[in-house]
Amino acid sequence: MHIAVVGSGYVGLVAATCLSEMGNDVICVDKDSKKIENLRNGVIPIYEPGLEPMIKRNTTEGRLVFTTDIAGAVKKSGIIFIAVGTPPDEDGSADLKHVLAVASDIARYMDGSRIVVNKSTVPVGTAELVRERIMEGTDHPVHVVSNPEFLKEGSAIDDFMKPDRVVIGTDSPEVAETMKELYAPFVRTNNPILVMSNRSAEMTKYVANSLLATRISFMNEVANMCDVVEADVQDVRIGIGSDSRIGPSFLFPGAGFGGSCFPKDIRALLRTAAEHGIDLKILRAVTEVNTAQKKILVKKIKNHFGDDLSGLRVAVWGLSFKPSTDDVREAPALKVVDGLLEAGASVTAYDPQAMENAALVLGDRITYAGSAYQALEGADALVLVTEWMEFREPDFARMAKLMKQPVIFDGRNLFNKTKLKNLGFTYYGIGRNA
Repeated sequence: MHIAVVGSGYVGLVAATCLSEMGNDVICVDKDSKKIENLRNGVIPIYEPGLEPMIKRNTTEGRLVFTTDIAGAVKKSGIIFIAVGTPPDEDGSADLKHVLAVASDIARYMDGSRIVVNKSTVPVGTAELVRERIMEGTDHPVHVVSNPEFLKEGSAIDDFMKPDRVVIGTDSPEVAETMKELYAPFVRTNNPILVMSNRSAEMTKYVANSLLATRISFMNEVANMCDVVEADVQDVRIGIGSDSRIGPSFLFPGAGFGGSCFPKDIRALLRTAAEHGIDLKILRAVTEVNTAQKKILVKKIKNHFGDDLSGLRVAVWGLSFKPSTDDVREAPALKVVDGLLEAGASVTAYDPQAMENAALVLGDRITYAGSAYQALEGADALVLVTEWMEFREPDFARMAKLMKQPVIFDGRNLFNKTKLKNLGFTYYGIGRNA
């Protein structure tokens, strides 16, 4: 198939690359000429495992092309994906100006019938707005499909290539069949392609992310209670996750969730609900719990050392909002660092991929180490915030020699607390005060 993907951000770049991997001819369009030139030269703007070699392979073989020429892309493509940003407004609602601008461009340049696919995360009713905007500028027929993405940063290639499900929102049986044909190579193990209305598809994305975030915030509250009643949340997590009605996923407590999806999507769903006179009380509580949870590690540190951390040097492992990404948007680590600095501590941080992006936010207020062990030199405490694989089995004996005080605050319950205590460490986890 001949496909255009408008937007070379995280979603657009992954979608364009994976679609070309299956043999489609894909044109990836962006108005940022510098970004397009970098992509043509093999410079990838994001860190995502497996993405760079896949881009290089498909550009070399001519299936994947990067351009700023949206007119040519629209004319050459039968299916056009809209994958531009929908940043939140001050009231939490999704800003659709970029989506609607692309819709206007499509109308301006289409020379026949087209299928336009909303891949961006958009509120309920957006497909209708896109269709109206396109029809204002053309007499050619257009079908607007809602096809939400369910990509997790750090595993986006696998998520696209082997999806749990594909959601297609359309009222046209013919268009549904075309979209099924497009996605058939990705679901050869018979994972479902679900066809529903546009509004149901749009709602599905927001509800999925909101429910996952709810599980996280619920377990964070449970963990905080476990600290008080002297239970171990690790045992509790396994105990409830073994129930087939609950399952083990998204039951790991920690220092709160961040990233570009969960916080933004929750705010957008709350805003949509408010516009319809509905108060989503549980979802409001999810946000409140998450805001408080990002402060839990600093609270534990102050409980140990006192409120004034002046003169203390703290090592922070992990700055990205999750492992296997360089994304620091709404990352809990940023709140941890801010809290430590406000209390007077000096901070040395290390992250395998995210230090450059973190420096854009934190500047020179902290020191950036060249390795995890370098960050520990002379540290009074280690705070682990992001559970990168390389942090899972460190050399604890080496760590103890490097640190001024062997104190660990484990924000992801990554370490074996009994082992650490036997090695002479003072250990604090999340919900592990048993």
